[in-house]
Amino acid sequence: MSTTVVKPEIIKEYKTHEKDTGSSEVQVALLTARINHLTEHLRTHRKDFHSRRGLLQMASRRRKLLDYLKRHNLPKYNELLQKLNLRK
Repeated sequence: MSTTVVKPEIIKEYKTHEKDTGSSEVQVALLTARINHLTEHLRTHRKDFHSRRGLLQMASRRRKLLDYLKRHNLPKYNELLQKLNLRK
């Protein structure tokens, strides 16, 4: 993935309908991009504990959204994990 988070491109790729900007799939994809970006930042700035806390909060929010998606739409959940290259 690229180092910068390009929101419109991510939304365009993961939206479920024309005006979709906030579905679970889109939110998970955006969080994943931000998490990847912040992970790179923390590799060079090891002592940045404020950003580390934000990273943990984002990972937690993504986990909750994925759990919701798993309960309500299992095929979409599996497809999203494959697309974003997430384990579980």
